[in-house]
This record gives sequence, structure tokens and C-alpha cells, in this order.
Amino acid sequence: QVQLVESGGGLVQPGGSLRLSCVASGTVFSIDVMGWYRQAPGKQRELVTTITSGGATTYADSVKGRFTMSRDNAKNTVSLEMNSLNPEDTAVYYCNLRRVFGLNQVNYWGQGTRVTVSS
Repeated sequence: QVQLVESGGGLVQPGGSLRLSCVASGTVFSIDVMGWYRQAPGKQRELVTTITSGGATTYADSVKGRFTMSRDNAKNTVSLEMNSLNPEDTAVYYCNLRRVFGLNQVNYWGQGTRVTVSS
């Protein structure tokens, strides 16, 4: 079992920056992919970014060049540096850990942290 706890959300003005962090407790394996999803009001949850234990990352087109994902395997922590924020980035951000073993997959989720971009 894995528990994920996010922190770092808040209110920021357009053009500003925020850093989100997620700490995983329990056993995290090197095969686990960690990432961030977000859900804006009235919209479906969408994938923002993922990172493997080796540091390989993916980003949604909407955040490329503005968001940077990092991972500290020793501390079971991932961080999301968000720059040049705009109102469209307003959402609840969820930390995710995806574990694939054979044909099976399990996802763990944090409780979410709210990011509001507004003047």
C-alpha cells in the first residue's frame, strides 16, 4: 500500500510560479511511474506530467516549457515546478503513482492540492 501526500498549492497571480510536492509513504518500486494529474471545475481529470525512477519525463502539450517535473528516489518524493502560470492552470492537482506488473495495473492517488491562478 502506498499513501501520497501533496503540498504546495495556493493562490498565485497570472505569470507567477508555484512548486508542488508529493511524498509517498510505503514501498515504492523502481518500476513505479509517478505523475501529476489535474482536474479543473467542470472538466475531466487530465494527465499533466509523468516521471520514471530513471528520470524520464512526459508532459502535456499545454504545460511543456512551463512545468518541470523532478523525482528524488531516495526520499520517495516528486516535485512539480510550475512557471508562467495562467488561469487555465487553475485546478486541483493530484499526485499519482502507477504500478504495472504483468497485465495488471494499480493506481494510487493523493488527496489533491488546489491551485488557483487569478489576479
